[in-house]
Amino acid sequence: MTINYQELDEETLFIVSQTFKALSDPTRLRILNLLFTGEYKVNDIAEKLSLLQSTVSHQLRFLKNLRLVKYRREGTTLYYSHDDEHVIDLLRQAIEHANHH
Repeated sequence: MTINYQELDEETLFIVSQTFKALSDPTRLRILNLLFTGEYKVNDIAEKLSLLQSTVSHQLRFLKNLRLVKYRREGTTLYYSHDDEHVIDLLRQAIEHANHH
């Protein structure tokens, strides 16, 4: 199988590098892995992962800016979930790869 080479434009390079930057942080990986399973409030994420709420909020903001997570508002409560199936697939593949070594 031959794959044609395609030069990457600056915007694509930036988005891809930011995505890998997001996935390079263990805390963000733990949050995304949890969000595989559904949507959660910040304090539920903090409790399940034994993290400070401020840490979770900071990381969710980072992930939201990259459009890797989204939220919905119910009253004053925000519920977060993953927002990019491609990145979730990439993360699943990386986890499978790591588990086979």
